[in-house]
Amino acid sequence: MSAILLSAHVIVAILAVGPIAVAASIFPRYAATPAVAGVLYRICVTYAAVGVAVPLLGIATAVSMGSLTQAWVLVSIGLTAVAAVVLVAAILPAQRGVLDGAAAGRLAMSTGIFNLLWVAVTILMIVRPGSTTGV
Repeated sequence: MSAILLSAHVIVAILAVGPIAVAASIFPRYAATPAVAGVLYRICVTYAAVGVAVPLLGIATAVSMGSLTQAWVLVSIGLTAVAAVVLVAAILPAQRGVLDGAAAGRLAMSTGIFNLLWVAVTILMIVRPGSTTGV
């Protein structure tokens, strides 16, 4: 069961977080092109909804593997929560604002922070410092 959960977690992470990272990263470049910016915004919103499955599957995987209390898992959960807050509280509202005529402001910086948080989570998932799971 752990292998199935882990596979689902990784697949959903790639297919949900990847499009957000790309669409959010190129949004500032196309902010002056309403049609393109609108599509990029819809990609971010849609995949953000799908992306909720990433931490849910991750937690289910950690529980099934008995590693939920390991530091690397807890730090990953925390970083994922921060990334979600950056997306929901900074990136999506800023994109919506641009579509409504506001300036992009710190949108590129927020997107960079979001992407760096996911890089850190990915590294933790690969390196798993202190892990005893053997997966």
